[in-house]
Amino acid sequence: MDKINSNIAEKIKNYKHYFIDLLILALPLLIGNLGHTLIGATDVFVVAKYKIDALAAISIANSILFTIFIFGIGLICAVSIVLANKRGSRQKTKKYLLSTLIFSFVLAVFFSIICYCSKLLIPYMGFEEHLIPYIEEYITIVSFSMFGMFLYEGVKQFLQSYEIVNFPNLILLLAVFVNLIFDIILVFGFGSIPSMGSKGAAIATFSVRTLMGIIMFLYVFRFIDFKSKIDFSYMKNLIKIGYPIGAALLLEFLAFNIVTILVGRESALLAATHSILTTISSSTFMVPLAISTAVSVKVAYYYGAGKTEEIKRFSLAGLIMGVGFMALAGICFALFPKQLISLFTNNKSVLDVAIPIMMVVAMYQVFDGFQVVSGGILKGFKLTAFVSNAVFFGYWIVGMPLAVLLVYKYDMSLRGYWIALAVSLCVMGFVQAFMAKHKFNQVKEMYK
Repeated sequence: MDKINSNIAEKIKNYKHYFIDLLILALPLLIGNLGHTLIGATDVFVVAKYKIDALAAISIANSILFTIFIFGIGLICAVSIVLANKRGSRQKTKKYLLSTLIFSFVLAVFFSIICYCSKLLIPYMGFEEHLIPYIEEYITIVSFSMFGMFLYEGVKQFLQSYEIVNFPNLILLLAVFVNLIFDIILVFGFGSIPSMGSKGAAIATFSVRTLMGIIMFLYVFRFIDFKSKIDFSYMKNLIKIGYPIGAALLLEFLAFNIVTILVGRESALLAATHSILTTISSSTFMVPLAISTAVSVKVAYYYGAGKTEEIKRFSLAGLIMGVGFMALAGICFALFPKQLISLFTNNKSVLDVAIPIMMVVAMYQVFDGFQVVSGGILKGFKLTAFVSNAVFFGYWIVGMPLAVLLVYKYDMSLRGYWIALAVSLCVMGFVQAFMAKHKFNQVKEMYK
């Protein structure tokens, strides 16, 4: 027993440096990821206090919007992977800033138009009649926030490739507080400003995202070389690497958002409940997501440098950190379901639906931590296509058929959807982990 304890202590000592390095890189990323989630969470928190129907409307609208623009966010995510890999092989990368900004602007124009046009479909999607005008109004306003969002993300990803993460994530954290203030004022009204409900939440989102984009642009403005040529080969590479990331995100968000749309067709109560559960779950997910991003940057860098032992140790450290945190979160979800739901609403109908599902959400946490870090390792190896295929298999070959079975045959409603989503993540995690191990062995042989 003493020998086993000694071996464990020695391994922890050997990995201490890797845990610390990942934590240093992941902590600012975590703050940024939490910022994104908390901006949405403040909308849910404030609007839930205002009116459940208003919460249902913005939940449905955001489900549609996220399903559309999340693909573009995946394309932007390729910036940090591509440039970190170039830095690892000692290439100059500052010249790509102008091309990154132009790439972000083009994506913003494209996805803004798509989002705006999506409102034309709302009357034909079977929602409760009184929700339709509010859904359309929210989509109309938030569509124009794509310019600020994509500009912010493009600059953030560029800086992230240099492991410069403090400033962009500080801006995002400050945006949470600004958004909360805007939400309270515009949703409930203040002084001469009238109460605007869900429209107020939309205006707050548009304003905050636009401010974030402007601030980030001003931050890097002095570094832009306007005389440099637009590098179309770089943009092509971003699309090549980012397309599978975007596809994976699209497939994942589509699965979640289809659930929101389906339960929204059933009742506003279920849509509001699902929105609250998703918000709670997403808040904890930001921790392994930050770790996953840090792991992908480290793996990409050392893959370019040909250092396999560093790849192995950063990967294992990331898995331990990501799964360990989500296991603790799952325990909290299982022990304190009522207290967590009550942070958003004391509506008895919502509590009655949500509390039994929290045990499923607790299990979901562990699988989510495992799959997202495994996916981060694969992204570092630039195996983004495999990640999207794993997501497709997990959600659409396994998860959705299982959801149909549980919901429509066994009448499990929202709980059945969450069980299916948890099983999907479990399958994805093991498939991605197996591929990461296989790729590592290939790389190890290559650099012998």
